[in-house]
Amino acid sequence: MHLGNILCAMLSWLSVRARGGRYVLRIEDLDRERSPRPLADLIEDDLRWFGIDWDEGGSDGGSRYYQSECFDLYQTYFDRLEQLGLLYPCFCSRAQLHAAQAPHRSDGTYVYAGTCRALTAEQRAEKAAVRKPAMRCMVPDRKVGFLDGCAGWYEENLASDCGDFIVRRSDGVYAYQLAVVVDDARMGVTEVVRGCDLIGSTARQLYLYETLNLRAPEFYHIPLLTAPDGRRLSKREKDLDLGVLRERFGAPEPLIGMLAQAAGLIDRAEPLTMRELVGEFDWSKLPKHDIALPQELVQ
Repeated sequence: MHLGNILCAMLSWLSVRARGGRYVLRIEDLDRERSPRPLADLIEDDLRWFGIDWDEGGSDGGSRYYQSECFDLYQTYFDRLEQLGLLYPCFCSRAQLHAAQAPHRSDGTYVYAGTCRALTAEQRAEKAAVRKPAMRCMVPDRKVGFLDGCAGWYEENLASDCGDFIVRRSDGVYAYQLAVVVDDARMGVTEVVRGCDLIGSTARQLYLYETLNLRAPEFYHIPLLTAPDGRRLSKREKDLDLGVLRERFGAPEPLIGMLAQAAGLIDRAEPLTMRELVGEFDWSKLPKHDIALPQELVQ
């Protein structure tokens, strides 16, 4: 696991434990080729080493906690969207999408221009003979907003900021947007903690919760980790993989203390267990800006 993923898991676990709730471990392995089972097992091992346990899910919970095993369930909700007349096939390639559109925000996000939305049945049949389509969900021209527990108020216009979005890829794999909505609802998830780079997904997900008549959870989008000089970190930086950090530190307590101090939960970095940190947790302590890691962690 990358250190950014560990911080998300750490804060979500602390938030749940501080409130006396139940912690669910779900394996988001929609793409079986990129997310083989041994990788999921390694994630569980990293979490346990770090001091994060769970009340349900993971390998002990059975197949319902692995997204790759739940395609039949996602198909049920996919069918509901289709029955509502909200889905249509999209034949655009990635290259075509990038060539035809400009990013609408500084983060480089593209908004689908609706190229395939109005194709006739004949045009769709002609294109389907050459290329297998992805399936997109149509969105209305209206704003969707929510109060994020960490980032504050956030809203987007579904049409101009999000656009019609993919719910099933051309290879038959269901998209993240649909899968997490279905999973959160069926598991009774009430609180989702993730990086602020995913906050742009939330309006689409809230639209799906509403359309499918499902209960939406509360969202907490946390700041991203950066190098001490403010440079954005990435998974390519292997020195921040927990496997490497486990070898370097030998025990989780010093690492927990450094992350807790960087996140504003404690005043100085001192070795702590996750259990000892529960009493220090408060969402109001987290900064609104990116979190710079201490130099000791990026050597």
